[in-house]
Amino acid sequence: MIKLSEDELAAWRSFIKTHALIIEYIERELATEKKVPLTSYDVLIALFEAPGKRLRMHELASKVVLSRSGLTRLVDRLEKQGLIVRERSDTDRRGAYAVLTREGKRELLKAWPIYARGIHECFISGMNEEEVATIHHILENIKGRLVEKV
Repeated sequence: MIKLSEDELAAWRSFIKTHALIIEYIERELATEKKVPLTSYDVLIALFEAPGKRLRMHELASKVVLSRSGLTRLVDRLEKQGLIVRERSDTDRRGAYAVLTREGKRELLKAWPIYARGIHECFISGMNEEEVATIHHILENIKGRLVEKV
């Protein structure tokens, strides 16, 4: 059995609590300003950054933090809101693409200033450039190890 030191447990708990507080703050700010929720934002930004503003559903699932069923329900809602459309694949009848619409891009761009402000206020503002680079490096190392396991 792996034994974690008090410092290791404290670091983990701080990470989890900090992440939860940042997400809660940004979600509240987006809701207050009547912008798309954070989970919707994550889907829209993934599509915005994709070539052709489109991704296969399994590709989209790998870019967001949602289960496949959760993603399907969210895509259904975003489609009803006119923020994305589903398009059938020309090469694979079973496959479908999620495609960002003009309205989806518009909503994404309206939400960005609130999201950016939240990132700055909750995450960046208490650090200098070196600390930002250090935390980025640490998180990339952790993410790199996890990508191989997940």
